[in-house]
Amino acid sequence: MTASKSAVINYIHLDESCTLSFRKAPRKTYTVEEAVETIGFGRFHVLLVSIMGSTSVAEAMEIMLLAVISPVIRCEWRLEEWQVAMVTTMVFLGFMSCSWIWGYLADRYGRWKILLLVTVWSSYYSGLTSFAHTYGWFVFLRSMVGCGVAGHSQGFIIMTEFMPSKYRGRILPLGQLFWLLGSIIEILLAYLIIPTLGWRWLVRISTIPSIILLVVFKCIPESARYNVSVGKSQFATKTLTYIARMNRSCLPQGSLLDSETSIRGRMSDLLGTEFRRTTLQSWFIWLGTAFAYYGLVLTSSELLENNPVCGGEGANKGPDVVNTLETCHCKVFESADYQTMIISTLGEFMFIPFSPFIIESLGRRRSLALTMAASGIFFLLLNICSSRSMLTTLLFILRALVSANFTIIYIYTAEVYPTTIRSLGLGSCSSMARIGAMIAPFVAQVLLGTWPITALCLFSAVCIICSILAFTLPIETQGRAMQEINPSTSSI
Repeated sequence: MTASKSAVINYIHLDESCTLSFRKAPRKTYTVEEAVETIGFGRFHVLLVSIMGSTSVAEAMEIMLLAVISPVIRCEWRLEEWQVAMVTTMVFLGFMSCSWIWGYLADRYGRWKILLLVTVWSSYYSGLTSFAHTYGWFVFLRSMVGCGVAGHSQGFIIMTEFMPSKYRGRILPLGQLFWLLGSIIEILLAYLIIPTLGWRWLVRISTIPSIILLVVFKCIPESARYNVSVGKSQFATKTLTYIARMNRSCLPQGSLLDSETSIRGRMSDLLGTEFRRTTLQSWFIWLGTAFAYYGLVLTSSELLENNPVCGGEGANKGPDVVNTLETCHCKVFESADYQTMIISTLGEFMFIPFSPFIIESLGRRRSLALTMAASGIFFLLLNICSSRSMLTTLLFILRALVSANFTIIYIYTAEVYPTTIRSLGLGSCSSMARIGAMIAPFVAQVLLGTWPITALCLFSAVCIICSILAFTLPIETQGRAMQEINPSTSSI
C-alpha cells in the first residue's frame, strides 16, 4: 500500500516536471540605450566624432566669414554701420526661421537625411554669394546660407544618440575643437586671400569643407534611436551590429525592443507639463548664450579696429584723422588685427581640457551657471580702458567662457529631451539663439560705437540672468539615461 502511494506521488511529480519543461521561456529583449552602453566607446565613435564634429568646422567658417569680410564689403559698397550689422542679422534671421523646421523634419524623416540636405543647401548658396555684385543680393544669399547652416546641429544629435552615457560629458565637449579649428582656418584664409585674391575667392574656398562632408557622410548610418522610434527595428539592429563589429564588441542577448510611436515632433510636447519649464528657461538661456557669443565675436573686431572705450574714432578724433567718406568706409584689417583675432579665438581652447572634469563633477546646470556668471563679470571688465595686450588677454579669457556656455547648453539640450522630440527641442532652442544673434550686431557694431559702457553692461546683464536660469533648471541630465519616448505620451 505504501509502495503504491509512493508510485502515484512520483508520477505526479514527473508529470509536473514535464509540464514545466515545455513551458515557453520569456523572450529576452534590449533597448537601444542598453545596446549603446554594452557596445561601449570604440573605433566607430572616433569616426563619428571626426565626421559629425566636422560639421562644426563648416558652420564656424560660415559664421566667422561675416566678421572678416565686414570691413571689406563696407569699403566696396560704401555701407553705413547699420547696413553692415544688417548682413549678420539677416543671416541669423534665416538661421532662426529654419532651425525649428529642420528639427521638426528630422524627428519626422530622419537626422541623416536632413543633415545631407542642409549641407547641400548651404554649400550651394554660399558659392552663389561670391558672385553677388550688389549689397541686396549679398544679404539675400547669405540669409539663405543661414537657413542651411541652421540644420548642421543634426550632426550633434546623431553624435549624442550614439554616444554611451559615461562618455557624453567627456567626449562631446571636445567637439568645440572643431568649431575652434573652423574659426582659425577662416581667419588664416582671410589673412592670405583677401589682400591678394579678394573676398569673393575667400567665400568660394570656404565652401570646400562642406563639399568634403557630402562625400564622407555615407560612413555614418542613421540614428538607431530614430529608426526604433519609427518602427524600423531591423535597420536599427543592423546599425548596432555594424557598430559592435567595428568596435570589436557585441550586442546584448535577445532582440531589440520595438518602441514605435506615431507621436513625433510635436511642439505641444515641448510645452507640455513634462518639459514646459525646461523649454522656456532653455529658450532664454540659448538666446543669451548666442547674444553673448556672437556679440563678443563682433565686439572683438570693433574693439581692435577702433576701441571706443578709450575714446577712439567716433568719440574723440585726433587731429591727423580726416573725416572723409574714404576714411569712414575703408578701414580694413591689418596683420596685427588678424593676429589678435587668432589669439582671442584660441581662447576657446583654454576651457576644453577642463570641460570634461567640470561638467562631470558639477553637473550640467551648475557648470553652465558658473561659466555664465564668469562671462558677465569679464564683460564688465572690458569697460576698463587698457592696453592692446591687456585687451587681448581679456578677450582671450572671455572667448573661452562664452564658448563653454555654448558647449554645455548644447549637451544639456540634446540629453534632456526624448528621441521623439529631441531634434525639435534642439531646433527650437537654436531658433531662439538666433534672436540673440540677430540683436548682437546692433549692440556690438552700432551701440558700442556711441555708448560703449551701455553695450558692454547689457552683455553682462544678460549673462547674469542666464546664470540664474541655468542654476534653477528643473532637470539635471548628468548620469541620466536618454529617453526614447515622452513619458507624458507613452500611454497614448
